[in-house]
Amino acid sequence: MNSTVKTLLSKSREELDEIYRNATPGDIPSGDTSGTAILAGSIFSKIVAIFARLLVWQGKVFDLFCPGGHAGLLVNKITPFGLTFVVAKVYRDKSWLDGKDTIVIDYSKTSFVAKVIRDEIREIEPGVYLGKVWWGKTRILDFALTQNKSE
Repeated sequence: MNSTVKTLLSKSREELDEIYRNATPGDIPSGDTSGTAILAGSIFSKIVAIFARLLVWQGKVFDLFCPGGHAGLLVNKITPFGLTFVVAKVYRDKSWLDGKDTIVIDYSKTSFVAKVIRDEIREIEPGVYLGKVWWGKTRILDFALTQNKSE
C-alpha cells in the first residue's frame, strides 16, 4: 500500500475533505488502479481497508475511449478474484462537495446494481487519487486509488 494512502487511513472525515478541497482533478487515470476503502475517523479503518481489499473491492480499471482523457468508461475490480464488474461513465464535472472541478465516476446510466452511486476523485499526488462516494446526495465513504505502473 502506498505510504500516502496509509496516512489517509488515519485521517478524520474533515481532514480528508480538506485534502480533497485543496486538490485539483488531475488527469483521468488510465488503465489499472488499486483501491483502498477509507472508513474515515474510525480506529478500525486499517482493518476495514484490508478486509475490503481482500473480499470486496480491489480498485478500478479505466479504459478511456476519448482522446485527451476527457471522458470514458471504467469497471470495478470486485470479489477476492478481482473480477471486473460494475461499469461507470467517467467525465469531468463539478463536485457535489465543493462545486469545484472534479473527475466524476457515474453509475446512473450504466449499472442497475449501483445506479444511485456517484464517485468523485481528485489527484492528491502523482498517480494517487482521493475519492468520495455518494449514495444519492448522501456521502457515505471515502476511498483512494493508486495508479498501477504499466510493465
